[in-house]
Parts: sequence; structure tokens; C-alpha cells
Amino acid sequence: MRDRNDKRRVRRSIKQLQRIKTWQLVILLILAGFVSATFLRLNNIGMIERRNAVITADESGDMQVITQRLYDLQRYVSSHMNTDLGRGVYLEASYSRDLQNWQSAQYGDGNPNGNIYRLAQEVCAPRFSSYSAAYLQCTTSELAKYPPSQVTVNEGSKPRSDTYIHAFSSPVWSPDFAGWSLTICAVIALIIIIRLITLGVLSLMLRRHYQHA
Repeated sequence: MRDRNDKRRVRRSIKQLQRIKTWQLVILLILAGFVSATFLRLNNIGMIERRNAVITADESGDMQVITQRLYDLQRYVSSHMNTDLGRGVYLEASYSRDLQNWQSAQYGDGNPNGNIYRLAQEVCAPRFSSYSAAYLQCTTSELAKYPPSQVTVNEGSKPRSDTYIHAFSSPVWSPDFAGWSLTICAVIALIIIIRLITLGVLSLMLRRHYQHA
């Protein structure tokens, strides 16, 4: 009598689990995954927009605007998942401006050969229609032609390009639409796994009961 009751309970449990089909849960998981991927993509787009705003501000040369855009980018990246900056955002225009100013100050009228910086500009300016990284490289190459013994510069004050790279950390999980939708996906996947394991265990128990019966 007891064996029959146990068998009925196992069968009842199996029927209760089978009310919701596994394929239904899989479809629900696929839909939730699509929604999660969409929100993750939107997070990444938001980061790209703010990164581009930093680059635009950098090109304008307004330090106050650059600082504000960097703050906006940092605040967004630190509070949203899937917003990794990779190697960071490089303020190339700021570095070029500062390096140009340094060259102008260090290779100016105080050097034994006269204003070497002006001489370098006279060589490079006709080659380029506007200021660019190539123009800066040309100027640097012309300045390097003068022997160090004839030019005294303060290398310690020279701008370093790596200090113009700003990188911010993105969280592994964030309490936004992307984070919560990803959590829902994980919960559904866990339910599917638990359901399959439970059905397998109950079916095994039922088969063993018949073998002993």
C-alpha cells in the first residue's frame, strides 16, 4: 500500500512538472535573451555616443567642456554593463596642442641656433594645408635633426602621450534594464536545468520502483 502511494506521488509530481513544457521555457528564454541583447547593445551605443562627444570636445580645445564630457563618460561607463572602453579614449588633439606648445617653448629664441621651432615650421608648413598629426610628426623630425649638445631642453616637462588616455571600468552587472533582463535569462535557464534534472530523477525513481515491484 505504501509503495502504491509513493508511486502515485511520483507520478503526480511528474505531471505537475509537465504542465509547463520545456519547449515553452526555451522559447521564453530566447525572447528574454533577445531583449537582454537589445539592452546590452543600447548600453554600448550610449558609451560610444559619450566617447565621441569627448573626442569632439577635445578637438575644440575647450578644457572645461572636455572635463565635463569626460565626467559624463566616466559616470555612464561606471554605472552600465557592456560599456568597456577597451584601451580607453585618447585625447589626441590635446596631446598635440600641448606638445606643440612645449616644442615652441623649448626650441624657441633661447636656443643657440636661434628659434629652431620657427625653422622647423618653415620646412613643414608648406607641406600641409592644416595642423595635423602628420604636421606634428614633421615638426618633431625637423627638431630632432639638431644635435642635443646644441639644444638644451627640459625633457622632464615634455608631454607624455600615455597620460592623455582615459580608461574607466565597466561593471560586470548593473541594476539597469540590461542587467535585470540578463538576470531574468539566467533565472529561466536555471529553471530549465532544474526541471530537466528533476524530471530525470523522478523518472528514474519510477522505473526502479517498477523493477522492484
